[in-house]
Amino acid sequence: MSIAAGTDTEPQTPHVADSHDLIRVQGARENNLKDISLEIPKRRLTVFTGVSGSGKSSLVFGTIAAESQRMINETYSAFVQGFMPSLSRPDVDVLEGLTTAIIVDQERMGSNPRSTVGTATDANAMLRILFSRLGEPHIGSPNAYSFNVPTVKASGAITVDRGEGKTKTEKATFNRLGGMCSRCEGMGSVSDFDLTALYDATKSLSEGALTVPGYSMDGWYGRIFSGTGYFNMDKPIAKFTKKELHDLLYREPTKVKVEGINLTYEGLIPKIQKSMLSKDVDALQPHVRAFVERAITFTTCPECEGTRLSAEARSSKIHGKSIADVCKMQISDLAQWIRGLEEPSVAPLLKGLQHLMDSFTGIGLGYLSLDRPAGTLSGGEAQRTKMIRHLGSSLTDVTYVFDEPTIGLHPHDIERMNQLLLQLRDKGNTVLVVEHKPETIAIADHVVDLGPGAGTGGGMVCFEGDLAGLRGSDTITGRHLDDRASIKADLRSATGQLEVRGASTNNLQNVDVDIPLGVLCVLTGVAGSGKSSLIHGSVAKRDGVIVIDQGAIRGSRRSNPATYTGLLEPIRKAFAKANGVKPALFSSNSEGACPTCNGAGVIYTDLGVMATVESTCEECEGKRFLASVLEFTLGGRNIAEVLAMSVEQAEKFFSEGDARTPAAHKILDRLADVGLGYLTLGQPLTTLSGGERQRLKLATQMAEKGEIYILDEPTTGLHLADVQNLLGMLDRLVDSGKSVIVIEHHQAVMAHADWIIDLGPGAGHDGGRIVFAGTPAELVSGKDTLTGKHLAAYVGA
Repeated sequence: MSIAAGTDTEPQTPHVADSHDLIRVQGARENNLKDISLEIPKRRLTVFTGVSGSGKSSLVFGTIAAESQRMINETYSAFVQGFMPSLSRPDVDVLEGLTTAIIVDQERMGSNPRSTVGTATDANAMLRILFSRLGEPHIGSPNAYSFNVPTVKASGAITVDRGEGKTKTEKATFNRLGGMCSRCEGMGSVSDFDLTALYDATKSLSEGALTVPGYSMDGWYGRIFSGTGYFNMDKPIAKFTKKELHDLLYREPTKVKVEGINLTYEGLIPKIQKSMLSKDVDALQPHVRAFVERAITFTTCPECEGTRLSAEARSSKIHGKSIADVCKMQISDLAQWIRGLEEPSVAPLLKGLQHLMDSFTGIGLGYLSLDRPAGTLSGGEAQRTKMIRHLGSSLTDVTYVFDEPTIGLHPHDIERMNQLLLQLRDKGNTVLVVEHKPETIAIADHVVDLGPGAGTGGGMVCFEGDLAGLRGSDTITGRHLDDRASIKADLRSATGQLEVRGASTNNLQNVDVDIPLGVLCVLTGVAGSGKSSLIHGSVAKRDGVIVIDQGAIRGSRRSNPATYTGLLEPIRKAFAKANGVKPALFSSNSEGACPTCNGAGVIYTDLGVMATVESTCEECEGKRFLASVLEFTLGGRNIAEVLAMSVEQAEKFFSEGDARTPAAHKILDRLADVGLGYLTLGQPLTTLSGGERQRLKLATQMAEKGEIYILDEPTTGLHLADVQNLLGMLDRLVDSGKSVIVIEHHQAVMAHADWIIDLGPGAGHDGGRIVFAGTPAELVSGKDTLTGKHLAAYVGA
C-alpha cells in the first residue's frame, strides 16, 4: 500500500508527444505579409481579423493551409502526384506543428448545370440505391434512377473465343436502362432559339449577318463558311433556299476540306448548344451570357416536367413517392419521411441518409431541396453545404479552415453557426476562422488581428491574444469591436414604387409588395426566407435594373483591376497620344509584351510531379513590357510604373498636369469610392479576396446606365470600420437620384435604411411571406419578428 501511495505523489512529467501544442509560423512573406511570426494554439478556436486586404487570407489560406496540403500531397507516389495540382511552397522560413488542413471556403459550387444539391452531397447516390432495392415496380439498378445516365440499346455480332484458335460468331443484344429523360437529356429544361437574334436576314454572311458572339467573318469562321460551298456568301440570308438555311442552322457535323485543311463543319444551333448551352448560364462571359438570355428561351421540359427523369424512373415508388417526388421535398420534410421507413434489409443505408438529412437541418439548410441546382446556391449556402460532410466525421486533431462562415446568415442563424464551430473544436480539432462579425469574434479562444491597413499598408500582426485584450488594444478592430449603429433619424421619402404582384418563385407564397424607389431599401430575413427569390424572380429582369451579386470574377493571373474595369483603355490611349505611337504597345497582352515571358513578368518551369517553379523574368525584370516601350513616358512615368501605383496614387496622378486623363480619373474615383484605394492597378485578380472582388465588380457596374441598383450582401468581406464607408457610398448613390435595394443581414445597414422589408417568418415553406414592411424604427419598436428582436438588441432599444 505504501509503495502505491508513494508513486501517486510523484510529479507526473508530461509526455514529450504532448508538447506539440502550437502551430509556429516564422518569417511569412506570402503576398503582402511582412516577415511575420506568430504562434497559434492547437485544439482551440482562433479567429483572424483585420481590414479587407490586410493579409488574413494570405496567412491562413496562402501559408498555413497551403503548406499543409502540399506536404500531404508529397506523401503520395510520384505517379499519383502527376494527376494532382502541383503546389509551390509558400514564402515562409519555418512552419512547425501543422496538422492535416481541411479548407471550407466560399467558392461557389461547380456551375455544371447537371450538378444539384443531391449529387454534390452524395444524397442522390444513396437515394438511387434505396429505390433500386425498395422501389415498386422494380425497374433495375441504381443507374435506372440517375438523370445523368441515358438508356442505351445495342445489338450486333460478337466473336467468342473457343480455344485452340477456334472462334464462333454469335448475335448479342445489350440494354442499359438509365434514368435520363430523353427529351431534355437530363437538364430539366428545353431550349428554343429566336432565329432573329442569331442573324440579320437582310444581310449576307460576308456582310456580317451573324450576330452570335465570336462568329466574325474576318477569321477562321469566314474561311470555313466560304470553303464549304454550302451557300453563297454574298446572298442575303432572307433569300436562302430551305436546304441552304438548314445547312447554316442545323447541319450535323460533316468533314470538309477548306484551303487544304481537313475540318469539321457543324450548323449554328448544334454548335451553340455544345459551346454555350452545355455550361451554366451564370458561368458564361458577360457578353455571351447577354446573347444567350436574348436569343434562347428555356422552358420546363414537357416530357419529364422538369424532374430530369425518365417515365420509368418516375413510375417506381416507395410508399407512394417516386425519387423525383423525394428530391423535390424540402430536406427537413424528407428527413421525416426517411424516419418513417423501417426496412431491416437497408438499415445501414437509411441510417446514413438520416444522418445526412439531419446534418442539413442542423446547419440551417433544411429549407433546401435535393433537386436545387448547385450553381444557384449563394456563397454562404455553398460553404455550409461543404461543411456537412465534416460534421459527423470521426477525424480529430485536424485543422479546419473557414473563410467567413457567417456570410449570408441572419443574426439568428449566426448563433447556430457559432455552436457548430465550437462543436468541431470540442472534438479536439484546431479551428481557424477568417471573420469580421463581432458575434463570431466573441467566441474565439485566441484572436490574431492583422493590419494596420490594407495592401502594402498591412501584412503585420497588430494584436495576438484573447477577446478582452483585443477590446483594450488600440487596433482598428479593437476600436470598432463595440461599434453599434443607431437608427437613422432623417428618412428620405419615396419618389415612386416598384410593384410586385403574385410573386411565387421558389418558396414565395403569392407575395404582393411595393418596393419604394428613390430611397435606400433593405430586404432582410433569415437565410432561405425568399429574399433572393423575390429579387431574381420579380425585379432583376426589369428595365433599368442593375444587379450586383456575389458571383466570382472570372479572370486569369493576366487580368488585373486596370483591365477588368476598362481603366487600361484610356491609360493606353493617353500614353499613345503623348508619344505618337500605337496604343497596343502599352498592353502586356499585345504588342508591348516582353517576348521572353510573353508579358507575364514571370517564367514558369514545369518540374513534373514537383511544384512548378516561378521565377522573375530576367529580360524585363518582372515589368512585363519591352525595354523600348518603357522609354515612353506620361507625366514622367512609364507604363510599368503607372501599373505599380495604388488606386489612390493613380487618382492623384491622372487628375493634374501632363498626365491629366478625365476618363481614367472617373474610373479611379469609383474604385476609391468602394474602399479599394490601396489596390495596385496591376495586381492579378487571382490574388484578390472575396470582398475585394465584389467591390471591384460594384465599382465597374456603377458605370452602367441604370436607375435601380440591387446589391446582394455588399458587406461581405468588409471590416467593421469599412462598413461606414460603404454606407456613405450607398447614400451618395441614392442622393444622386438612384434607387438602391440591398439584400443584407448586417444590422448597421438595416439601421441606416429608409425602408425595411422583412421576409419570413422561417425558411423554406415556413417562409416566403412579408412579415414586416416599414421604417427601421417601427421594426425595432414592434420586435414582432426575429429581425426586429435582433436589431433592437443591436441598437440597444
